[in-house]
Amino acid sequence: MVAMKRNRLIVAWLLIGLASLPAQPGRALAETTAKPVDHAGHGTAVSGKAGEQSGQVLSTSPAVGKSERKIVYYRNPMGLPDTSPTPKKDGMGMDYIPVYADELGDGSTVRISLDKVQKLGVRTEAATIRSLSRSIRAVGTVQVDERLLQIVSMKYEGWIEHLHADSTGQKIRRGQPLMEVYSPGLVLAQQEYLAATSTISALKGADPESLSTARQLAEGALLRLRNWDISADQVAQLRKKGKIRRTLTVQSPVDGVVLEKSAIKGMRFMPGEVLYRLADLSTVWLMADVFEQDVGMVREGQEASVTLNAIPGKSFKGKVSFIYPTLVAETRTVKVRIELPNPGGELRPALYATVELATPSGETQILTVPDSSVLNSGNRQVVLVERGEGLYEPRPVQIGSQGGGYVQIREGLGDGEKVVVRANFLIDAEANLKGALGHFSH
Repeated sequence: MVAMKRNRLIVAWLLIGLASLPAQPGRALAETTAKPVDHAGHGTAVSGKAGEQSGQVLSTSPAVGKSERKIVYYRNPMGLPDTSPTPKKDGMGMDYIPVYADELGDGSTVRISLDKVQKLGVRTEAATIRSLSRSIRAVGTVQVDERLLQIVSMKYEGWIEHLHADSTGQKIRRGQPLMEVYSPGLVLAQQEYLAATSTISALKGADPESLSTARQLAEGALLRLRNWDISADQVAQLRKKGKIRRTLTVQSPVDGVVLEKSAIKGMRFMPGEVLYRLADLSTVWLMADVFEQDVGMVREGQEASVTLNAIPGKSFKGKVSFIYPTLVAETRTVKVRIELPNPGGELRPALYATVELATPSGETQILTVPDSSVLNSGNRQVVLVERGEGLYEPRPVQIGSQGGGYVQIREGLGDGEKVVVRANFLIDAEANLKGALGHFSH
């Protein structure tokens, strides 16, 4: 009885000692099993190597899983193209991340675990055949049609005695009076014309030579008045009434508005001096600034849709009439002229506008992928092709035209192949694609 009580006390103390151990349960179990107790209460010694083997057998299953995966190298935690064969830290003290052999695929593919695929939010889309169109957007300003500008200036010296068009912005019609002017030259030309016509009437029965001379004088005076842009109505009145007018009326040569007015009542003007600048605004120009990478898609006669901040909710239709041959170096843009009809006069010079040019692709049906799927390094374009669950192949492609959120694939991809359109840059950082892309550099 005494021996049995002693053995029970020994077992109780052993259990209390096991419960008090905080860590390394596998090792503790190995140590307890290293010394089995016989019926007499004496322990049997076991070698340390056997105890260690016993501890490994009893270790947890995750440790076994980690020992089976082979680490190929360690990569930079920030996605930089830097690897190490041994564990180390970067400049910020962050541990390099191990890259396992099962993540590298066959050398030309990249394998990402399914849980990381879900965390990264990877989304794929199949390459499809479609017609591609691209909209070129540009900004510009409304300007006056240069072909419809008109300057009013006199070909003789004189004074302004009265203004009919006396304010800038005033609308005028063709033939409408602009001002009344007095000129000594005009009065003299009228006197010469009337004198010549009177001489013709007086010499009806005279010799032909004298009559011809009188007619030449009358035609010379009339030609001088016409060369000074005296209207035919005023010349007819001069012929009919035979009375000299002290002032003559200057009429508008076009329909439009007064853009600039230098004429002031009572001022003296000289030949060639600009008194009015008139413009016909029934048609205006939109001078759009198109970036140099887009100007190759613009053609004369191409339709354009124009919207203005000053007229929200309304668009105007026009056509490209001219592409300027020079480039503005400061903005890297080319001026494109678009003609817009303006019957209501809503399009005012200097208004800010946005223009959209639809440029259909020359090819009706082409292979396309979303433009977000292309990783562009400048001299090479790559897409990630899905080869299976978590398996992606970086494949160089040759791209073409772009538009509507899609890009043309000229070479390197087949119809129906799935490419990564979302989180492809994250996959690049996660899996360090530089090693896989190096497979294609040779």
